[in-house]
Amino acid sequence: MTSPGERGANGLSEFGYAQEMKRELGWYTSFAVAFGFVSIATGIFTAYGSVLSSSGPMGIWTWPVVVLGQLCVALVFGSLAARIPVSGYAYQWISRLANPVLGWIMGWVSFTFLGVVVVAVDYTIAATILPVLFHYQGTNQNAWVITAVVLLLQAILVALSTRASQRVNNVAVTIQMIGMVTLTVLLFIVGAVTGVLDFGTLFSTGDVPSEGYFALGGLTSAGPWALGFLLGAFTIVGFESAANLAEETKNPARVVPKAMAQAVLGLGVLGMLFLIAVTALAGDPVALAQSDTPVADVIARVLGSYVGNALLVLVVISIFSCGLVISLSGARLVWAMARDKRFPGWQLLNKINRKTGTPMNASMFMFVVSQIVLALFAGSTQALFSLFSAATLLPALIYAATVLLYIVKRRSLPPSKGFELGRWEVPVLVLAVAWLGYELLIFRDASFAEPWIYVLIMFGIGALYLGYLLVRYGAKSLTMPDMHDIDRALDANPHEGRSVSEGGRS
Repeated sequence: MTSPGERGANGLSEFGYAQEMKRELGWYTSFAVAFGFVSIATGIFTAYGSVLSSSGPMGIWTWPVVVLGQLCVALVFGSLAARIPVSGYAYQWISRLANPVLGWIMGWVSFTFLGVVVVAVDYTIAATILPVLFHYQGTNQNAWVITAVVLLLQAILVALSTRASQRVNNVAVTIQMIGMVTLTVLLFIVGAVTGVLDFGTLFSTGDVPSEGYFALGGLTSAGPWALGFLLGAFTIVGFESAANLAEETKNPARVVPKAMAQAVLGLGVLGMLFLIAVTALAGDPVALAQSDTPVADVIARVLGSYVGNALLVLVVISIFSCGLVISLSGARLVWAMARDKRFPGWQLLNKINRKTGTPMNASMFMFVVSQIVLALFAGSTQALFSLFSAATLLPALIYAATVLLYIVKRRSLPPSKGFELGRWEVPVLVLAVAWLGYELLIFRDASFAEPWIYVLIMFGIGALYLGYLLVRYGAKSLTMPDMHDIDRALDANPHEGRSVSEGGRS
């Protein structure tokens, strides 16, 4: 039997919504969603070569800084998810705590991020892994076709069954964790036994000049050390996807914050050990940086071609899992905004299919969007870099805006239903702000011009639709569903702080 406290944490009536989807996800599934989106196998495999080129082997030491910064962001998100455990995450939080116009903007930015990151992730399979695994010549054209097929398979799975999607992801995450731990241990043992483990490589800059290595850079350029942060910044994102499935999670106010923090911390430690092993076994890092699959090359050389191919299979599984979670999260965000009549075509996108119990229309809409994004980028010879750069820039903007909102509203937040920062709140916020400010400065580098163009185009489209909403309905009509239960709870517990701003009530 459910306790009153659990009903309060699970219920949606206080947020003005009815429970439309089954609440059946437990802790491991929530953790697997966060873990699967972050996916160190995917991120390290995709970005490691770029870091070798821009920062040399010593660039891997940016990883712990990113882990600490993103962990602080995850803790802030956990504090918000424990107060407003509703699908739509940052869109819901900012709409209710600031105002619905700012919330809509954040929802649109989140949508543009999910639309590009799923393509960035799946494109890696077609562009860098399958050509090596099956020994064929990769081209822009066949990468385009293969990515489109992978996106279609993920969309069908998400549209037809949440339970099946979660089971596939749970299995994939379990395989990834076991595989990455086993690989890391084997690399250290075999490297030590054969005498090829060279820890001196960890402090080499490769062919990157050591002079000015830690320089801040100029107005339109970032220093070599700074560019190394892209490895972690691209990889350790998406943990908030667990919050986007809050309406389908049991006791989400307790489960979701824990899942996000544990995923970031666990991935951070495992990822650092794996990076140390691979880099200490790199041999000639300058030559290795020229490879499309540097991580697989190291593993094949040290452990043999069979293990190298096994790694590629592991990465394919991890990437498919990652793309599946992104598609799932994107569909939930679109559905959540459409439910509030805030998304183009909301009349179709706000429906839950009775047979599947999923937002099928929203799922297929995300598939169409991903195909458009793929078409925009796939013809470029720098497609993979442009995609992963855009997929790193957008979450940095989302995280920065959400953390700033928390700082402004932290004295008047709704009561927590399961997680609070307590005395760690100020240190966590200071570290999160310092990290996000530094991260955003990296994107002034001229090499990120194409991702900025994508961002500006998507912002322009969003601005047009927002203008339409404001002209058609007026700013005062853009309110969130009734939160009167929260108001009553705060009246009964005045020391907990005040609720949302008046503009966020019906």
